[in-house]
Amino acid sequence: MNLARQIPSLGRARCIATTIHTLPQQRHSSRRPAMTAPSSPLLMLALLLLTSSACTSAKADDLKLIRVYMHETLSGPNATVLSSVQSPLGGNATFGQMGVLDNELRDGPRRGGSSELGRFQGLFAMTGSGRALSILSAVNVVFTAGEHRGSTLAMLGTIHDLRATVERTIVGGTGAFRMVRGYGLIDYVPEASTPGHDVYRVDLFVVV
Repeated sequence: MNLARQIPSLGRARCIATTIHTLPQQRHSSRRPAMTAPSSPLLMLALLLLTSSACTSAKADDLKLIRVYMHETLSGPNATVLSSVQSPLGGNATFGQMGVLDNELRDGPRRGGSSELGRFQGLFAMTGSGRALSILSAVNVVFTAGEHRGSTLAMLGTIHDLRATVERTIVGGTGAFRMVRGYGLIDYVPEASTPGHDVYRVDLFVVV
């Protein structure tokens, strides 16, 4: 299954505008003909087309979409998300709580019939001091199989609703994704989730 497909380029090529100045007419004697700057509109148009040729030849950035599915096991001996530090406020407080995750990345929403492509590994911290949910997460998308095997993407962002679309910034990567930038969208897939096991669709938009 081809997980990465090329979609139209962004067309963000930048052009450097060049101003053409007409030199003033030089002083001349009666023995030598005067040298004047070109004044033909057609000639000026040709010069402008030549100076703007770099704009049409410049390569635009390419945007690549990579779609994978994150499988998260919430409980049991094979849990892939754990709270490692409880809130110092005690009780039912979550502010200051920290945890780790090591979720599966697969090429489909169902474990049966899908192949594992890597891991969704990271740290999270509960940063909301009030009632509103706020989770700061730093994640590495690690590809261990498939087209992008051996490469990683680094993501950073805040989660306010686990059942709404979560957008994170892609701040870099390794391997085939060195120096990239982009963003990721993560959506909960209720029809593929079960009690104790959540499935999310992860769309990674990467400028290469």
